[in-house]
Amino acid sequence: MGRFERLLSLWVALAMAVGIAVGNLAPGAFAAIAETEVASINLVVAVLIWAMVYPMMVSVDFGAVAGLARQPKGLLVTLVVNWLIKPFTMALLAVLFFDHIFAPWIAPEDASQYIAGLVLLGAAPCTAMVFVWSQLTRGDATYTLLQVSVNDLIMVVAFAPIVAFLLGVTEITVPWNTLVLATLLYVVLPLLAGLLTRRVLGTEKAISAFTARIKPVSMAGLVATVAILFGLQGDTILSRPGVIALISVPILIQSYAIFALAYGAAWLLEVPHRIAAPCAMIGTSNFFELAVAVAISLFGLHSGAALATVVGVLVEVPVMLSLVAFANRTRARFPEAERGA
Repeated sequence: MGRFERLLSLWVALAMAVGIAVGNLAPGAFAAIAETEVASINLVVAVLIWAMVYPMMVSVDFGAVAGLARQPKGLLVTLVVNWLIKPFTMALLAVLFFDHIFAPWIAPEDASQYIAGLVLLGAAPCTAMVFVWSQLTRGDATYTLLQVSVNDLIMVVAFAPIVAFLLGVTEITVPWNTLVLATLLYVVLPLLAGLLTRRVLGTEKAISAFTARIKPVSMAGLVATVAILFGLQGDTILSRPGVIALISVPILIQSYAIFALAYGAAWLLEVPHRIAAPCAMIGTSNFFELAVAVAISLFGLHSGAALATVVGVLVEVPVMLSLVAFANRTRARFPEAERGA
């Protein structure tokens, strides 16, 4: 790990501070960026995420796909945690905090909005950023792609019914344009670029050398993304810090609990670390574009539900970096052999 990556948490913290400062002192600087949005996906942020995902895609070896069938446990952990546990624990925590613990400080109508936003976050596991977290934990690129692909297929059919059940809303319109565009930008296009790059480079030695050279660019993209996200929400962060802090509490508890559950299950099942770390990261991270889009369509742009999904975006990067650090420190506790994977 290079010096830039070792200090990544520091750069991210500085990016958060710079983003908030510029977003409040010179809001016009982010106005043009905010306007480059299609189907609830900011295209500037999308390009930066694409740059982050691309190095991981260069490492995807389709020749190894056949061997993934002999490694079902990592995928099983991902699917069970993401779809049978995570949405329901997020809903439980949201109700516990906003209907009970935080009730003295939150109006009932606001509480219901925040609960709705948290439910939307819990039902939308990560699609793009997990490739970054996988890369930082030296995860298996091919297996990570498999996990994300299967996850996205399930999301197409399971997201709306789960949200409808938990929110008691009968009509949930899934923003297909957001789902399709995100899949194209974050998975399909970088994957095709990665495959083309592998073909041009030819040998594994050349591929490894190339990915090592471009990895700092990927991390720089992460830092720039954080600055933009916090800049776009700079006014909200400073004007409503108390509410943001309250919304962050159940998100933090959920994130660390879900990671502990998935990571612990992978360890008990003797899943190799290169698979265990990404499979725990997918459930911990969120598909925030989808959650924000649905929150806006159901409750409005300035609703509490939309605010809660935005808080999820702001909390995610610092949380995930702490989990990346933990996963890297505990690598030696996992089996390196293929057995039991």
